[in-house]
Amino acid sequence: MRIRILIFFILLLTHFTYGQTAKYSNEFLSIGVGARSLSMSNATVANTSDATSGYWNPAGLSSLQTDFDASIMHAEYFAGIAKYDYLGGAMALDNNSFLGATIIRFGVDDIPNTTDLIDSDGNIDYDRITRFSAADYALLLSYARKTKITDLSYGVNAKIIYRNIGQFASAWGFGLDFGLQYKLNDWGFGLLARDITSTFNAWTFNEDELIIEVQDSVFNFAPDNSLEITLPKLLLGVSRDFPIYNKFKGLVELDLDFTFDGKRHVLIEGDPISIDPHLGIEINYNHLAFLRFGVGNFQRLVEFDDKESMTFQPNFGIGIQYKGISIDYALTDIGDQSLALYSNVFSIRYSFDRKLK
Repeated sequence: MRIRILIFFILLLTHFTYGQTAKYSNEFLSIGVGARSLSMSNATVANTSDATSGYWNPAGLSSLQTDFDASIMHAEYFAGIAKYDYLGGAMALDNNSFLGATIIRFGVDDIPNTTDLIDSDGNIDYDRITRFSAADYALLLSYARKTKITDLSYGVNAKIIYRNIGQFASAWGFGLDFGLQYKLNDWGFGLLARDITSTFNAWTFNEDELIIEVQDSVFNFAPDNSLEITLPKLLLGVSRDFPIYNKFKGLVELDLDFTFDGKRHVLIEGDPISIDPHLGIEINYNHLAFLRFGVGNFQRLVEFDDKESMTFQPNFGIGIQYKGISIDYALTDIGDQSLALYSNVFSIRYSFDRKLK
């Protein structure tokens, strides 16, 4: 008797809804990038203006203050089990046009593969255990341009997605984002239509690895349909700069995330439209030192006694900026603090101009 036991992949099947419009699809692209934005609870759609704009709102690339801008971030979640990495860059083509590129990886590595733990004679052989990774990758190519309307700009993202579960399954996906930003005195307005065309992931499976044989019976766990669809999401933001005292200044932004895939347990529930608000505040001294706060991830939870409660997630961060180098820190969480431990997230950004000949 030969038994092939597939652990982990069956658990991951709950992640996918093949051939349907899953409510939670490509969720690794909803975590966010940059310690500054994470500490402000991702409330940066209207005020983003650096390399991270390729993720938050490609229109923000038009507000680059230098010819080149690059950013990098590493974070770990669930006590270091999951690792999240980001690398982004942007450049000015001319006074009106800008390009950007963003690379994101979210993965769990070194997972034991015990499908061959039991040999053909029914004996357990730990030397047959191998290791694999389950990881999601995304490449975002961004273009932004200032319009003929003063302080109005637009941007687009072309997204290429690759998802891999060891030797068991993999997927390729493609999607588009569209963004707008408008500045009016001390006010900023932002719009991001994420996955505006819907994002399609096409999965392929290694059926030889998805077979369980028990005596004379054979079971195949490969899904019949391999198409995963991510529906559009609309993000709206409004921000305002304000003076505080002397060289102290502040920034506050409120964002609203609109989803159209059915009722979600967020602050404003609806079917099919739900709205998830989040608020961020930044205080700076002479644009050298920064203190940041945020609140978001409002969720309605149903307790065992059928009573409903509301939870939310506070975030905190600091940053320094000097001669084009920015170092930011965020104390944040991938989800509700009761489900996952808070993480210390650092990101570094470097801005510079072309050398004059």
